[in-house]
Amino acid sequence: MQAQATKNSITLKGSTDIVTEFFGYSINSILYQRGIYPPEGFSRVNKYGLTMLVTTDPGLQEYLKHVLSQLSEWLMNGSVQKLVLVITDVASKEVLERWVFDIVHEGAGSSSGPKPEKEIMKEIQAIIRQITASVTFLPLLENACTFDLLVYTAADLCVPQLWEESDPKYITQSQEVRLRSFTTSIHKVDAMVAFKVQ
Repeated sequence: MQAQATKNSITLKGSTDIVTEFFGYSINSILYQRGIYPPEGFSRVNKYGLTMLVTTDPGLQEYLKHVLSQLSEWLMNGSVQKLVLVITDVASKEVLERWVFDIVHEGAGSSSGPKPEKEIMKEIQAIIRQITASVTFLPLLENACTFDLLVYTAADLCVPQLWEESDPKYITQSQEVRLRSFTTSIHKVDAMVAFKVQ
């Protein structure tokens, strides 16, 4: 019994890896579903029991690798509070969507004991399915759009030189839709999308 409990326990590093990987797949999914990059620039992979689409664009792959690597480091030391993917109209510079992932550090594990990895994967799968289904309720993005990734960190954090401070890029006249959440018992991620109401 003790060996089973130990096997199911997730370490801080394991939780950080799960959350970082989730962000990589969710960012790719949003970029594909919202048409920020052309569909032919994505390839299919199986993850979370789903067929996921990931970018094949070398520049975007490198950018995401850099961001996720830094995010992972900040998750490990508890410095990150939120990741926001912002979609902006290229011509007007107007913010059209904000995909917000709040990160709560629950400590070394919840009082309910270790959480099986299979259960965590089911929760992640539910969020990815919601991202995929979002095209049914989000307004059509008619113009060319771009995206930014905002990472909310502790105020006293030393930010690397390649990163820059940004305004929060809020949307005027927006509507919000809460998505599901998942927890590893160490990190909890709550998801939400806000979009411009025409």
